[in-house]
Amino acid sequence: MVNDTIANTTRVAHDWGLASYLGGAMFGKFALNPAVRVIESKPDRGKVANTAWNGYNVINAVSLGAVATGWGAARLTEARPDRLSGRERDLARVKDGFVIFTVLAGIASGIQGARLAKQVPDGAVPIESGVEPAEETPKTAATIQRSLGVLGNVSILSGVGLVVTNAILAQTNHSRPPARRGILRRNG
Repeated sequence: MVNDTIANTTRVAHDWGLASYLGGAMFGKFALNPAVRVIESKPDRGKVANTAWNGYNVINAVSLGAVATGWGAARLTEARPDRLSGRERDLARVKDGFVIFTVLAGIASGIQGARLAKQVPDGAVPIESGVEPAEETPKTAATIQRSLGVLGNVSILSGVGLVVTNAILAQTNHSRPPARRGILRRNG
């Protein structure tokens, strides 16, 4: 049996990481990236967007680490297949996929964002918006920027999928009769 304090800590880290990562991705997609259009200079738009995103990279990295660590710890203990009902096992496998997909999308976004910022001094890549290249955007930078648009969508979709799966899994667990939960815990 896992100490409740450790289980609670890893669950809180997992949920905080997911909230922080998904919230940042959604803020960037729907607020920051379009907002840079109010800046007249297209290179300044790039500089602001790159500075903001690269400033959030540490938070994203810590958040993704918390998501993966929290779920990994659960899978080794209370969310082991032998401690779950058939429905919970299926949901846990779906969650495994979303965790992996979310972490990979986040890593790829961080790499591409760093690459974009290095295309010109001070990250001042001329852009229309956070994920839309300007006519004068260098070809390599434009390709990287477009990939960031796709990765942003993937990050949001996988993060939402993870939230949904997390909620269904938690509700399924809470809906299971207490005696059954106790039996599974004692026998696991």
